Amino acid sequence: MADIDAQALDEVVTFTSDLIRIDTTNRGGGDCQERPAAEYAAGQLAGAGLEPTLLERSKGRTNVVARIEGTDPSADALLVHGHLDVVPAQADEWSVHPFSGEIRDGVVWGRGAVDMKNMDAMILAVVRAWARLGVRPRRDLVIAFTADEEASAEDGSGFLADQHAGLFEGCTEGISESGAFTFHDGGGREIYPIAAGERGTGWLKLTARGRAGHGSKVNHENAVTRLAAAITRIGEHEWPLRLTPTVRASLTELAALYGIDADLDDIDGLLTKLGPAGQLVEPTVRNSANPTMLDAGYKVNVIPGEAVAYVDGRYLPGGEDEFRTTLDRLTGPDVDWEFHHREVALQAPVDSLTYAQMRAAVEEFAPEGHVVPYCMSGGTDAKQFSRLGITGYGFAPLKLPEGFDYQALFHGVDERVPVEALHFGVHVLDRFLRNA
Repeated sequence: MADIDAQALDEVVTFTSDLIRIDTTNRGGGDCQERPAAEYAAGQLAGAGLEPTLLERSKGRTNVVARIEGTDPSADALLVHGHLDVVPAQADEWSVHPFSGEIRDGVVWGRGAVDMKNMDAMILAVVRAWARLGVRPRRDLVIAFTADEEASAEDGSGFLADQHAGLFEGCTEGISESGAFTFHDGGGREIYPIAAGERGTGWLKLTARGRAGHGSKVNHENAVTRLAAAITRIGEHEWPLRLTPTVRASLTELAALYGIDADLDDIDGLLTKLGPAGQLVEPTVRNSANPTMLDAGYKVNVIPGEAVAYVDGRYLPGGEDEFRTTLDRLTGPDVDWEFHHREVALQAPVDSLTYAQMRAAVEEFAPEGHVVPYCMSGGTDAKQFSRLGITGYGFAPLKLPEGFDYQALFHGVDERVPVEALHFGVHVLDRFLRNA
Protein backbone atom coordinates (compact mmCIF):
# COMPACT_ATOMS: atom_id res chain seq x y z
CA MET A 1 0.00 0.00 0.00
CA ALA A 2 1.10 3.54 -0.70
CA ASP A 3 2.51 5.39 2.31
CA ILE A 4 1.05 8.63 3.54
CA ASP A 5 1.77 11.43 1.04
CA ALA A 6 3.53 14.79 1.40
CA GLN A 7 0.24 16.66 1.11
CA ALA A 8 -0.97 15.01 4.32
CA LEU A 9 2.09 16.31 6.13
CA ASP A 10 1.35 19.83 4.94
CA GLU A 11 -2.34 19.53 5.69
CA VAL A 12 -1.93 18.37 9.30
CA VAL A 13 -0.04 21.59 10.06
CA THR A 14 -2.58 23.74 8.23
CA PHE A 15 -5.52 22.02 9.89
CA THR A 16 -3.99 22.37 13.36
CA SER A 17 -3.39 26.07 12.83
CA ASP A 18 -6.81 26.66 11.29
CA LEU A 19 -8.63 24.87 14.11
CA ILE A 20 -6.71 26.81 16.77
CA ARG A 21 -7.79 30.08 15.12
CA ILE A 22 -11.42 29.04 15.59
CA ASP A 23 -12.03 30.04 19.21
CA THR A 24 -13.96 27.19 20.85
CA THR A 25 -13.34 28.18 24.45
CA ASN A 26 -15.50 26.16 26.83
CA ARG A 27 -16.13 28.15 30.01
CA GLY A 28 -18.67 25.67 31.32
CA GLY A 29 -22.36 26.20 31.87
CA GLY A 30 -23.05 25.99 28.14
CA ASP A 31 -20.80 28.94 27.28
CA CYS A 32 -19.16 27.62 24.11
CA GLN A 33 -19.79 27.50 20.37
CA GLU A 34 -18.13 24.56 18.63
CA ARG A 35 -20.18 24.88 15.45
CA PRO A 36 -17.61 26.82 13.35
CA ALA A 37 -14.95 24.19 14.11
CA ALA A 38 -17.45 21.39 13.48
CA GLU A 39 -18.35 22.85 10.10
CA TYR A 40 -14.65 23.14 9.27
CA ALA A 41 -14.03 19.48 10.15
CA ALA A 42 -17.15 18.36 8.30
CA GLY A 43 -15.99 20.24 5.21
CA GLN A 44 -12.66 18.43 5.25
CA LEU A 45 -14.37 15.07 5.68
CA ALA A 46 -16.76 15.84 2.83
CA GLY A 47 -13.73 16.71 0.72
CA ALA A 48 -12.55 13.14 1.34
CA GLY A 49 -15.80 11.75 -0.06
CA LEU A 50 -17.43 11.04 3.30
CA GLU A 51 -20.91 12.06 4.40
CA PRO A 52 -20.53 13.70 7.82
CA THR A 53 -23.55 14.24 10.05
CA LEU A 54 -23.77 17.35 12.23
CA LEU A 55 -25.66 16.88 15.49
CA GLU A 56 -26.60 19.30 18.26
CA ARG A 57 -28.26 18.95 21.64
CA SER A 58 -27.98 22.71 22.23
CA LYS A 59 -27.72 25.44 19.62
CA GLY A 60 -24.14 25.86 18.43
CA ARG A 61 -22.81 22.90 20.44
CA THR A 62 -22.13 20.84 17.34
CA ASN A 63 -20.76 17.30 16.95
CA VAL A 64 -19.62 15.63 13.72
CA VAL A 65 -19.85 11.90 12.96
CA ALA A 66 -18.85 10.04 9.78
CA ARG A 67 -18.21 6.40 8.92
CA ILE A 68 -15.55 4.90 6.65
CA GLU A 69 -16.42 1.44 5.37
CA GLY A 70 -13.77 -1.19 5.89
CA THR A 71 -12.85 -4.07 3.65
CA ASP A 72 -13.90 -6.74 6.16
CA PRO A 73 -17.62 -6.42 6.97
CA SER A 74 -17.31 -9.11 9.66
CA ALA A 75 -14.78 -7.09 11.66
CA ASP A 76 -15.76 -4.95 14.66
CA ALA A 77 -15.73 -1.21 14.01
CA LEU A 78 -13.24 1.19 15.62
CA LEU A 79 -14.19 4.63 16.95
CA VAL A 80 -11.66 7.42 16.34
CA HIS A 81 -12.69 10.54 18.25
CA GLY A 82 -11.45 13.96 19.25
CA HIS A 83 -13.04 16.96 20.93
CA LEU A 84 -13.31 20.41 19.38
CA ASP A 85 -13.58 22.57 22.51
CA VAL A 86 -10.68 23.99 24.51
CA VAL A 87 -10.21 25.44 27.99
CA PRO A 88 -9.95 29.23 28.45
CA ALA A 89 -6.70 31.12 27.90
CA GLN A 90 -5.60 34.54 29.18
CA ALA A 91 -3.96 36.25 26.22
CA ASP A 92 -1.79 38.56 28.36
CA GLU A 93 -0.07 35.51 29.88
CA TRP A 94 1.04 34.09 26.52
CA SER A 95 4.06 34.73 24.30
CA VAL A 96 1.72 34.68 21.28
CA HIS A 97 -2.02 35.18 21.09
CA PRO A 98 -3.59 31.86 22.16
CA PHE A 99 -5.92 31.81 19.15
CA SER A 100 -3.42 32.93 16.53
CA GLY A 101 -2.44 29.46 15.34
CA GLU A 102 0.95 31.02 14.62
CA ILE A 103 3.61 28.78 13.09
CA ARG A 104 7.01 29.95 14.29
CA ASP A 105 10.37 28.16 14.11
CA GLY A 106 8.75 24.84 13.28
CA VAL A 107 6.18 25.01 16.09
CA VAL A 108 2.40 25.58 15.97
CA TRP A 109 1.26 27.80 18.85
CA GLY A 110 -2.13 28.21 20.45
CA ARG A 111 -4.81 26.84 22.72
CA GLY A 112 -5.65 23.33 21.59
CA ALA A 113 -2.24 22.59 20.06
CA VAL A 114 -1.92 19.55 22.32
CA ASP A 115 -5.45 19.32 23.78
CA MET A 116 -6.57 18.30 21.27
CA LYS A 117 -6.85 20.03 17.93
CA ASN A 118 -3.56 18.43 16.91
CA MET A 119 -5.19 14.99 16.98
CA ASP A 120 -8.29 16.32 15.23
CA ALA A 121 -6.00 17.59 12.47
CA MET A 122 -4.15 14.27 12.26
CA ILE A 123 -7.41 12.40 11.80
CA LEU A 124 -8.51 14.76 9.03
CA ALA A 125 -5.12 14.59 7.30
CA VAL A 126 -5.07 10.77 7.31
CA VAL A 127 -8.64 10.42 6.09
CA ARG A 128 -8.06 12.86 3.23
CA ALA A 129 -4.81 11.14 2.24
CA TRP A 130 -6.61 7.82 2.08
CA ALA A 131 -9.17 9.33 -0.30
CA ARG A 132 -6.37 10.48 -2.61
CA LEU A 133 -4.48 7.17 -2.38
CA GLY A 134 -7.49 4.85 -2.58
CA VAL A 135 -6.84 3.33 0.85
CA ARG A 136 -9.53 1.54 2.84
CA PRO A 137 -9.05 0.23 6.36
CA ARG A 138 -9.83 -3.36 7.32
CA ARG A 139 -12.39 -2.34 9.94
CA ASP A 140 -15.14 0.21 9.66
CA LEU A 141 -13.94 3.44 11.25
CA VAL A 142 -16.37 5.82 12.90
CA ILE A 143 -14.88 9.33 13.01
CA ALA A 144 -16.36 11.61 15.68
CA PHE A 145 -15.51 15.20 16.59
CA THR A 146 -17.28 16.18 19.79
CA ALA A 147 -18.38 19.24 21.71
CA ASP A 148 -18.19 19.89 25.45
CA GLU A 149 -15.42 17.48 26.51
CA GLU A 150 -13.84 20.20 28.64
CA ALA A 151 -16.98 20.47 30.79
CA SER A 152 -19.72 17.90 31.38
CA ALA A 153 -19.80 16.31 27.87
CA GLU A 154 -23.60 16.59 28.06
CA ASP A 155 -23.65 18.39 24.71
CA GLY A 156 -20.98 16.15 23.24
CA SER A 157 -20.11 12.51 23.71
CA GLY A 158 -22.80 12.06 26.37
CA PHE A 159 -25.46 13.32 23.96
CA LEU A 160 -24.11 11.13 21.14
CA ALA A 161 -23.96 8.00 23.28
CA ASP A 162 -27.43 8.53 24.75
CA GLN A 163 -29.33 9.83 21.71
CA HIS A 164 -27.44 8.60 18.63
CA ALA A 165 -26.08 5.19 19.57
CA GLY A 166 -26.94 3.85 16.11
CA LEU A 167 -24.15 5.89 14.55
CA PHE A 168 -21.66 3.79 16.53
CA GLU A 169 -23.11 0.40 15.65
CA GLY A 170 -20.46 -2.31 15.68
CA CYS A 171 -17.85 -0.21 17.53
CA THR A 172 -16.13 -2.24 20.23
CA GLU A 173 -12.98 -0.15 20.73
CA GLY A 174 -11.98 3.48 20.41
CA ILE A 175 -8.92 5.72 20.43
CA SER A 176 -8.55 9.34 21.41
CA GLU A 177 -6.26 11.72 23.30
CA SER A 178 -3.41 11.44 25.78
CA GLY A 179 -1.26 8.55 24.66
CA ALA A 180 1.76 7.60 22.52
CA PHE A 181 3.62 10.87 23.14
CA THR A 182 7.33 11.03 23.89
CA PHE A 183 8.25 11.10 27.56
CA HIS A 184 11.95 11.86 28.07
CA ASP A 185 13.25 10.40 31.31
CA GLY A 186 16.30 12.67 31.52
CA GLY A 187 18.66 9.74 31.04
CA GLY A 188 18.42 9.39 27.28
CA ARG A 189 15.43 7.06 27.14
CA GLU A 190 12.31 7.87 25.17
CA ILE A 191 9.15 6.34 26.62
CA TYR A 192 5.84 6.24 24.76
CA PRO A 193 2.96 5.65 27.21
CA ILE A 194 -0.26 4.35 25.67
CA ALA A 195 -3.32 4.93 27.85
CA ALA A 196 -5.23 1.81 28.83
CA GLY A 197 -7.34 3.24 31.62
CA GLU A 198 -8.67 6.39 33.25
CA ARG A 199 -9.47 7.32 36.80
CA GLY A 200 -13.10 8.11 37.43
CA THR A 201 -14.31 11.68 37.80
CA GLY A 202 -15.91 12.73 41.06
CA TRP A 203 -16.31 16.51 41.10
CA LEU A 204 -17.94 17.32 44.42
CA LYS A 205 -20.04 20.11 45.88
CA LEU A 206 -19.70 20.51 49.64
CA THR A 207 -22.29 22.49 51.59
CA ALA A 208 -21.90 23.50 55.22
CA ARG A 209 -24.86 24.99 57.05
CA GLY A 210 -24.82 26.80 60.34
CA ARG A 211 -26.34 29.65 62.30
CA ALA A 212 -26.17 33.04 60.62
CA GLY A 213 -25.30 35.95 62.85
CA HIS A 214 -23.28 39.05 63.63
CA GLY A 215 -19.55 38.74 63.04
CA SER A 216 -18.77 40.15 66.50
CA LYS A 217 -20.63 37.42 68.39
CA VAL A 218 -19.47 33.99 69.52
CA ASN A 219 -20.80 31.40 67.08
CA HIS A 220 -20.03 27.71 67.46
CA GLU A 221 -22.19 26.87 64.45
CA ASN A 222 -20.22 28.90 61.92
CA ALA A 223 -20.75 27.44 58.43
CA VAL A 224 -17.43 28.83 57.17
CA THR A 225 -15.51 27.21 60.02
CA ARG A 226 -17.25 23.91 59.47
CA LEU A 227 -16.51 23.99 55.77
CA ALA A 228 -12.89 25.03 56.29
CA ALA A 229 -12.34 22.13 58.67
CA ALA A 230 -13.83 19.66 56.19
CA ILE A 231 -11.83 20.78 53.19
CA THR A 232 -8.66 20.84 55.29
CA ARG A 233 -9.27 17.21 56.25
CA ILE A 234 -9.88 16.34 52.60
CA GLY A 235 -6.83 18.22 51.35
CA GLU A 236 -4.53 16.61 53.92
CA HIS A 237 -5.89 13.07 53.63
CA GLU A 238 -3.37 10.39 52.61
CA TRP A 239 -5.19 7.97 50.33
CA PRO A 240 -4.08 4.34 50.51
CA LEU A 241 -2.23 2.66 47.68
CA ARG A 242 -4.35 0.67 45.24
CA LEU A 243 -2.95 -1.14 42.17
CA THR A 244 -5.16 -1.71 39.13
CA PRO A 245 -4.14 -4.21 36.42
CA THR A 246 -3.13 -1.38 34.05
CA VAL A 247 -0.95 0.33 36.67
CA ARG A 248 0.52 -3.00 37.70
CA ALA A 249 1.47 -3.67 34.07
CA SER A 250 2.93 -0.17 33.75
CA LEU A 251 5.11 -0.58 36.84
CA THR A 252 6.23 -4.03 35.78
CA GLU A 253 7.27 -2.88 32.29
CA LEU A 254 9.00 0.24 33.57
CA ALA A 255 10.91 -1.75 36.16
CA ALA A 256 12.06 -4.17 33.44
CA LEU A 257 13.15 -1.22 31.27
CA TYR A 258 15.33 0.10 34.10
CA GLY A 259 16.57 -3.32 35.18
CA ILE A 260 15.22 -3.06 38.71
CA ASP A 261 13.07 -5.33 40.84
CA ALA A 262 9.36 -4.64 40.40
CA ASP A 263 8.68 -4.65 44.14
CA LEU A 264 4.92 -4.12 44.18
CA ASP A 265 4.91 -4.38 47.98
CA ASP A 266 6.82 -1.08 48.17
CA ILE A 267 5.18 1.10 45.53
CA ASP A 268 6.48 4.40 46.83
CA GLY A 269 10.01 2.98 46.93
CA LEU A 270 9.63 1.63 43.40
CA LEU A 271 8.40 5.00 42.12
CA THR A 272 11.47 6.64 43.65
CA LYS A 273 13.78 4.14 41.94
CA LEU A 274 12.10 4.82 38.60
CA GLY A 275 13.08 8.48 38.83
CA PRO A 276 11.30 10.84 36.42
CA ALA A 277 9.53 7.89 34.74
CA GLY A 278 7.66 7.39 37.99
CA GLN A 279 5.70 10.54 37.16
CA LEU A 280 3.76 8.53 34.57
CA VAL A 281 2.37 6.29 37.30
CA GLU A 282 2.40 8.29 40.53
CA PRO A 283 -1.00 10.03 40.06
CA THR A 284 -2.76 6.70 39.46
CA VAL A 285 -1.74 4.54 42.41
CA ARG A 286 -4.30 6.24 44.67
CA ASN A 287 -7.63 8.00 44.65
CA SER A 288 -7.34 11.76 45.10
CA ALA A 289 -9.42 14.75 46.17
CA ASN A 290 -8.24 18.35 45.80
CA PRO A 291 -10.29 21.33 47.05
CA THR A 292 -10.47 23.87 44.22
CA MET A 293 -13.24 26.45 44.84
CA LEU A 294 -14.78 28.29 47.81
CA ASP A 295 -17.94 30.40 48.03
CA ALA A 296 -19.14 31.86 51.31
CA GLY A 297 -20.50 35.04 52.81
CA TYR A 298 -21.52 38.42 51.48
CA LYS A 299 -20.23 40.91 54.10
CA VAL A 300 -17.24 40.90 56.43
CA ASN A 301 -19.26 41.44 59.60
CA VAL A 302 -21.97 38.86 58.81
CA ILE A 303 -21.54 35.17 59.56
CA PRO A 304 -23.34 33.39 56.68
CA GLY A 305 -25.72 30.54 57.24
CA GLU A 306 -24.22 28.54 54.40
CA ALA A 307 -20.80 27.98 52.84
CA VAL A 308 -19.98 26.01 49.68
CA ALA A 309 -16.81 24.43 48.31
CA TYR A 310 -15.94 22.33 45.29
CA VAL A 311 -13.48 19.46 45.19
CA ASP A 312 -11.89 17.73 42.21
CA GLY A 313 -12.07 14.06 43.13
CA ARG A 314 -10.71 11.15 41.10
CA TYR A 315 -11.00 7.45 41.83
CA LEU A 316 -9.37 4.37 40.41
CA PRO A 317 -11.22 1.58 38.63
CA GLY A 318 -12.91 -0.32 41.43
CA GLY A 319 -12.28 2.52 43.87
CA GLU A 320 -15.56 4.44 43.89
CA ASP A 321 -17.02 2.77 46.98
CA GLU A 322 -13.89 3.56 48.97
CA PHE A 323 -13.99 7.11 47.63
CA ARG A 324 -17.59 7.64 48.77
CA THR A 325 -17.02 6.11 52.20
CA THR A 326 -13.91 8.20 52.76
CA LEU A 327 -15.68 11.44 51.79
CA ASP A 328 -18.52 10.64 54.19
CA ARG A 329 -15.97 10.37 57.00
CA LEU A 330 -13.86 13.39 56.03
CA THR A 331 -16.76 15.79 55.59
CA GLY A 332 -18.22 14.88 58.98
CA PRO A 333 -21.73 15.47 60.34
CA ASP A 334 -21.91 19.22 59.66
CA VAL A 335 -21.09 19.21 55.93
CA ASP A 336 -23.11 17.57 53.17
CA TRP A 337 -21.54 16.52 49.88
CA GLU A 338 -22.90 15.50 46.50
CA PHE A 339 -21.51 14.75 43.06
CA HIS A 340 -21.41 17.95 41.01
CA HIS A 341 -20.28 15.75 38.09
CA ARG A 342 -19.56 12.05 38.10
CA GLU A 343 -18.18 9.69 35.49
CA VAL A 344 -16.93 6.13 35.59
CA ALA A 345 -13.36 4.90 35.83
CA LEU A 346 -12.14 2.90 32.85
CA GLN A 347 -9.77 0.05 32.21
CA ALA A 348 -8.66 -1.48 28.90
CA PRO A 349 -6.72 -4.70 28.33
CA VAL A 350 -3.02 -4.34 27.56
CA ASP A 351 -2.84 -7.83 26.05
CA SER A 352 -5.31 -7.08 23.25
CA LEU A 353 -4.52 -7.20 19.54
CA THR A 354 -5.40 -3.51 19.25
CA TYR A 355 -2.89 -2.54 21.95
CA ALA A 356 -0.24 -4.66 20.21
CA GLN A 357 -0.97 -2.90 16.92
CA MET A 358 -0.65 0.52 18.53
CA ARG A 359 2.65 -0.51 20.05
CA ALA A 360 3.90 -1.81 16.70
CA ALA A 361 2.93 1.39 14.88
CA VAL A 362 4.86 3.54 17.36
CA GLU A 363 7.89 1.26 17.31
CA GLU A 364 8.01 1.31 13.52
CA PHE A 365 8.53 5.08 13.46
CA ALA A 366 10.32 5.41 16.81
CA PRO A 367 12.45 2.25 17.01
CA GLU A 368 14.51 3.83 19.78
CA GLY A 369 11.38 4.30 21.89
CA HIS A 370 9.97 2.13 24.68
CA VAL A 371 6.19 1.68 24.66
CA VAL A 372 4.49 1.10 28.02
CA PRO A 373 0.86 1.10 29.16
CA TYR A 374 -0.37 3.68 31.63
CA CYS A 375 -3.55 4.92 33.27
CA MET A 376 -4.63 8.55 32.82
CA SER A 377 -5.03 10.54 36.00
CA GLY A 378 -7.94 12.45 34.42
CA GLY A 379 -10.66 11.54 31.95
CA THR A 380 -11.76 11.82 28.34
CA ASP A 381 -14.83 11.28 26.16
CA ALA A 382 -14.03 7.56 26.34
CA LYS A 383 -16.06 7.57 29.57
CA GLN A 384 -19.28 8.47 27.80
CA PHE A 385 -18.63 6.17 24.84
CA SER A 386 -18.07 3.31 27.29
CA ARG A 387 -21.87 3.36 27.80
CA LEU A 388 -22.05 1.79 24.34
CA GLY A 389 -19.66 -0.99 25.29
CA ILE A 390 -16.69 0.71 23.61
CA THR A 391 -13.30 0.04 25.22
CA GLY A 392 -11.18 3.18 25.07
CA TYR A 393 -7.46 3.75 24.60
CA GLY A 394 -5.45 6.96 24.62
CA PHE A 395 -3.50 7.09 21.35
CA ALA A 396 -2.63 10.50 19.87
CA PRO A 397 0.98 9.92 18.76
CA LEU A 398 3.57 12.70 18.95
CA LYS A 399 7.37 12.52 18.82
CA LEU A 400 8.59 15.36 21.00
CA PRO A 401 12.08 16.80 21.53
CA GLU A 402 13.93 16.70 24.84
CA GLY A 403 12.77 19.44 27.18
CA PHE A 404 9.32 19.68 25.65
CA ASP A 405 7.01 19.07 28.61
CA TYR A 406 3.91 17.75 26.90
CA GLN A 407 1.91 17.12 30.06
CA ALA A 408 2.59 20.59 31.49
CA LEU A 409 1.14 22.18 28.33
CA PHE A 410 -2.27 20.57 28.82
CA HIS A 411 -4.37 23.57 29.89
CA GLY A 412 -1.11 25.50 30.32
CA VAL A 413 0.29 28.81 29.07
CA ASP A 414 2.06 28.85 25.67
CA GLU A 415 0.52 25.57 24.55
CA ARG A 416 2.24 24.50 21.33
CA VAL A 417 3.24 21.49 19.23
CA PRO A 418 6.23 20.96 16.93
CA VAL A 419 5.53 20.48 13.23
CA GLU A 420 7.73 17.37 13.23
CA ALA A 421 5.62 15.92 16.04
CA LEU A 422 2.52 16.33 13.89
CA HIS A 423 4.24 14.63 10.95
CA PHE A 424 5.21 11.70 13.18
CA GLY A 425 1.65 11.49 14.45
CA VAL A 426 0.21 11.29 10.96
CA HIS A 427 2.60 8.48 9.98
CA VAL A 428 1.89 6.45 13.12
CA LEU A 429 -1.86 7.02 13.06
CA ASP A 430 -1.99 6.08 9.37
CA ARG A 431 -0.08 2.86 9.98
CA PHE A 432 -2.16 1.85 12.99
CA LEU A 433 -5.54 2.58 11.40
CA ARG A 434 -4.66 0.67 8.23
CA ASN A 435 -3.72 -2.42 10.23
CA ALA A 436 -6.20 -2.22 13.12
